[in-house]
Amino acid sequence: MDSNTSDEIREAEKDEKLETQGGGSKVNDIGSLTPGKSLESHNSKDMIFRADKIDLKSLDVQLEKHLSRVWSRSTDPQKPKEVWEIDLSKLEIKYLVARGTYGTIYRGTYDKQDVAVKLLDWGEEGMATTAETAALRASFRQEVAVWHQLDHPNVTKFIGASMGTSDLKIPSKTSSSASDGLDNLPARACCVVVEFVPGGTLKSLLYKNRKKKLAFKIVVQLALDLARGLSYLHSKKIVHRDVKAENMLLDHQRNLKIADFGVARVEAQNPKDMTGETGTLGYMAPEVLDGKPYNRKCDVYSFGVCMWEIYCCDLPYINLSFAEISSAVVRQHLRPEIPRCCPSSFASIMKKCWDGNPDKRPEMDEAVRLLEAIDTSKGGGMIPEDQAGGCFCFAPTRGP
Repeated sequence: MDSNTSDEIREAEKDEKLETQGGGSKVNDIGSLTPGKSLESHNSKDMIFRADKIDLKSLDVQLEKHLSRVWSRSTDPQKPKEVWEIDLSKLEIKYLVARGTYGTIYRGTYDKQDVAVKLLDWGEEGMATTAETAALRASFRQEVAVWHQLDHPNVTKFIGASMGTSDLKIPSKTSSSASDGLDNLPARACCVVVEFVPGGTLKSLLYKNRKKKLAFKIVVQLALDLARGLSYLHSKKIVHRDVKAENMLLDHQRNLKIADFGVARVEAQNPKDMTGETGTLGYMAPEVLDGKPYNRKCDVYSFGVCMWEIYCCDLPYINLSFAEISSAVVRQHLRPEIPRCCPSSFASIMKKCWDGNPDKRPEMDEAVRLLEAIDTSKGGGMIPEDQAGGCFCFAPTRGP
């Protein structure tokens, strides 16, 4: 036996002794690979392996345990959940309701309560980079933490959300006519669950009454509901950023509730942190259209346009293209035409809210006070109370 071989045997015996004393197992500098110390505790340049001594079964067990630990960090049902995180086993998605810019909305039930479920589409199926998706998820988590604390009769009640750590029970077919594309939805999509509001959108109500219009008392009540909801959101430092009739829901008693927080965000301390075109063109404030910094006053501008819509039961700028609207609102101070029959008390609030200078627009709590002061007992709208006739302020071809 040469000296080199003797040295190797003595080294192996030394390692075995250390292994026995340590009560664990390790990778020997020469010899077998056994359970215990990790590979990282040894210098790979100094290790010599004997193939006949490698315990492949133990390696498989260790690998399985490691993978299990990594996976459980994000999906372990026993780990502490966020206070707003829902139990997906209680959620049943029934059928498709609508598709929007930021996701797909379904009707469903959560813990036997009727709910609306919005699956968020962030391009996770190859349209967005990993970094973009991660940033969107981080922003979503931060904002949901604020949403779940909201509690106001004019804001759709937030029930909970899921970060996509478990499979959603998405039906392969729906009872809705718009059932295409369900099979393409990611099973682990993030979702938001809110109360189901059965009366449809404000936009639908206005469209139904586009010819006979609404009584002034109803007009003021709807505007007040919206103003109170926005005032509450602003008091919580939340800017909705997409205030429009389509994003307002009505219950069976015609109470208005603000919905669709798809682009809402917590107001930045520095207005320069909030830039970029966000919202719907006809409702967007000049500073938003022009790419300038903005704050909660962009919601006030949009509210002014909504007031006009509610009063007129019509859409603004119907005869203009998108490019014409954008240019005219910013450079020519274009605003919807106010009918001659509109009471000055109501018209003046509109004008204040859509002022081109954000600093001159009122806060939403002031708009609430101004609306509350309007006397609706004598009518004053485009139609008298309980009368079918309409107003003739506009020519047959409607528009600005």
